[in-house]
Amino acid sequence: MKYYIIAGEASGDLHASNLIKELKRIDANAQFRCWGGDLMKAQGAHVVKHYKDLAFMGFLEVVLNLRTILQNIRFCKNDILMFNPDVVILVDYPGFNLRIADFTNKKKIKTYYYISPQIWAWKQSRVHAIKRTVDKMFVILPFERAFYEKFNYQVDFVGHPLLDAIQNYETLKDKHAFFSKNELANKPIIALLPGSRKQEIKSKLPIMASVVKYFPEYQFVIAAAPSQSFDIYQSIAAQHGIKIVSGQTYDLLTNSAAALVTSGTATLETALCNVPEVVCYKGSSVSYHIAKRLIKVKYISLVNLIMDKEIVKELIQNELTEENLKIELQKIISDTNKIESVKKSYKELEQKLGGLGASKRCAELMYNYLTLQNEK
Repeated sequence: MKYYIIAGEASGDLHASNLIKELKRIDANAQFRCWGGDLMKAQGAHVVKHYKDLAFMGFLEVVLNLRTILQNIRFCKNDILMFNPDVVILVDYPGFNLRIADFTNKKKIKTYYYISPQIWAWKQSRVHAIKRTVDKMFVILPFERAFYEKFNYQVDFVGHPLLDAIQNYETLKDKHAFFSKNELANKPIIALLPGSRKQEIKSKLPIMASVVKYFPEYQFVIAAAPSQSFDIYQSIAAQHGIKIVSGQTYDLLTNSAAALVTSGTATLETALCNVPEVVCYKGSSVSYHIAKRLIKVKYISLVNLIMDKEIVKELIQNELTEENLKIELQKIISDTNKIESVKKSYKELEQKLGGLGASKRCAELMYNYLTLQNEK
């Protein structure tokens, strides 16, 4: 069968690549045309647009890049028609993908959604568009099935694919090998994960770096996003004596004592690597104040949302200051009770996420649904 997959971010590239791997296993004739990244390409997909050219964060940033976004949508629609797929699989990235779902529905092209938009957090009215345009929804967070049931829409909970991604990743668990490879000092590490988008990195990395001077017994190491050049990190890193590693996030987390993490999927990755963390968020003033009026959840990190309580500290907008970050980081590297409590909660979190095999379950469900449809 022919699969057209759209992933607009680094996390989508990761999860879509694992889905492609599993679909290839059960569909020997599978063809993949995609919007995504290097990981999807490595699985044999033809990538027509890279996610690094698609990622615009926040309300203001979207408005400023509206012309480019509309051009991309037009191109995508024409490309789908040219490829004539058996199914279009949308991976998160709702601002773009929900527009495509409306188009594919009108063209009577089978449309699946893998990794639900976070409509439970804001824009809950989007559920009606999803019910109208998406044939099957595959969710990865345990509370999402109940959310959709409130709107009389049945979805499949497949578990969280990060469990597999981390389990399957061949990390350099030998501390000396990792340190040697990256020419690191003989000091414990505090990881900095400032995000994968330029706007995120520019707004949060300087604040993260500002606390380096308070912890001379530690070395700070930035997990650079593979989609970004070192230049965006280098000027800040050089000022504070911070090392940079790229494409080694799980290696870095495995060897870290603590982490400062931008809000998003990275907060969950850090938790599943069993690393105490402080979650950081800071956007443009306009974007933040609009979001504050619309968002309907108590927390911004996936860790706290899934557990429905504060497990990790969130420093949001004006709370994200040098002083606050110093205080919270000190707690998760020196308060033994705090560290033990966090790690105990991480174990509970892992159990709630459905266990290993999410990508396999999702691929098999998709293939079975498609096969049954074709037999009718």
